Amino acid sequence: MLQNQRVIQSLEELERYLGATRSTDLDFFMEWRSQLPPLNEGERPALDIIRDRFRYQRKTGNVAEGAVNAIVISPILALAGFYDSPFHLRSEASISVKMTLEVENETGVLQPEILRGRMDFLVLQDQFWQAVIESKETTFDIEMGIPQILAYMMGAPSIQKFVFGMVTNGNHFMFIKLQRSPKAKYSFSNTFSMLSDLNQLYDVLQILKQIGTIALHH
Repeated sequence: MLQNQRVIQSLEELERYLGATRSTDLDFFMEWRSQLPPLNEGERPALDIIRDRFRYQRKTGNVAEGAVNAIVISPILALAGFYDSPFHLRSEASISVKMTLEVENETGVLQPEILRGRMDFLVLQDQFWQAVIESKETTFDIEMGIPQILAYMMGAPSIQKFVFGMVTNGNHFMFIKLQRSPKAKYSFSNTFSMLSDLNQLYDVLQILKQIGTIALHH
């Protein structure tokens, strides 16, 4: 969570305080569905194991955030290559959003306020942010985490035009693309579910690999 009195709790607040708006261009976020890299022979069985392990733990009730990270997120990030060169992975990375909120103090005077917090996972290549990943426990509605992760993504280096994000509660996964300049815009992927008969972790890994490929060519 953002470690401050002020927390961005809705997309309306994101627009009002940080100036980001949702893109209406259907081609704005093509990366999650266009020309995805194939999976190799070993990746599909590995993803089946991850899904089955999560389903086994989920049968008995809620799965806490730490367990979601251990069972699902960390193995998928490893398969995506984000633990290896040229990427660097940071967990619990501190963030200070380089924008201010105009809030009223006890005297009624407007003053700036900085948003601060910690990201669950941050994938870096050199000084660039490639992916911001926010993980929640299984009872958490991922839509509630979208304003928070977008606020984190707004803190990417000012020279960086685009940044990608993923928010998950283990049960569901959604990807986000944020354009930071010349004007902040964002868009979402479909939601991928562990409840599907088809293993939609295949899609999740393909999109993560796509993000990694984009990073290597920019």
